[in-house]
Amino acid sequence: MENHRSAAAIFDLTDNVALVTGGSRGLGREMVLAFAEAGADVVIASRKLAACEELAHQVRETTGRRALAVACHVAYWDDIDRMVDTVYEHFGRVDVLVNNAGMSPLYEDVSNVGEDLYDKVFGVNLKGPFRLMAQVGSRMAAGDGGSILNISSIGAVHPNKDVIPYAAAKVGLNSMTASFAQAFGPSVRVNAIMPGGFFTDVSAAWDREAFDAHAARTFALGRGGEPHEIVGAALYFASDASSYTTGAVLAVDGGVPA
Repeated sequence: MENHRSAAAIFDLTDNVALVTGGSRGLGREMVLAFAEAGADVVIASRKLAACEELAHQVRETTGRRALAVACHVAYWDDIDRMVDTVYEHFGRVDVLVNNAGMSPLYEDVSNVGEDLYDKVFGVNLKGPFRLMAQVGSRMAAGDGGSILNISSIGAVHPNKDVIPYAAAKVGLNSMTASFAQAFGPSVRVNAIMPGGFFTDVSAAWDREAFDAHAARTFALGRGGEPHEIVGAALYFASDASSYTTGAVLAVDGGVPA
């Protein structure tokens, strides 16, 4: 007999523990709030502890879920290892890991990309997620399983001259998504979202008029994304709604042409 569950039940995260890096702002903040509203306890990690603590307080006040703020620079494996130990000491488990922390510094010309900038971009966008998946995914696989979600970028498949190191790192993250899905299956699912142009704090540096005109001409939906519009895809991958999906990379970009 087919096992039927309601739509609400398959998206339910009650009593799960969700760890989100880069979780205090932008898309990470929206995912933290959505996971807590779906019943999860949350770990909010970023370099700025005060911002994490502020959001943790909001989560506790508005949802009643437990929320832990942790300072972590994901380019440094010692920081990651300390964070993972702290989370497991506090909650005893992680059911959902979201590798959301990222950076893409601006540069005028590729000749101005120094070794420090290059290493920072790869450290945050690729090196850190590798370590987190290795550490948390191994524990998930040895326990009750779980879901890992990597936040890539549409730049991985539509690169341009302004984000060369960043786009290359996100290509690597897409590849690692498929590889870790194989490494940790069948009990751990590993998937990725490739966001397009979302209006977060990062977009403050954009020429908004030029972006809006470009989006209107070329995007199927004719506009950029609002941060809350990442939530549907994130909940799908975090929850049992995606129970037969792993190694997938989903574009959430408003319909950027191939």
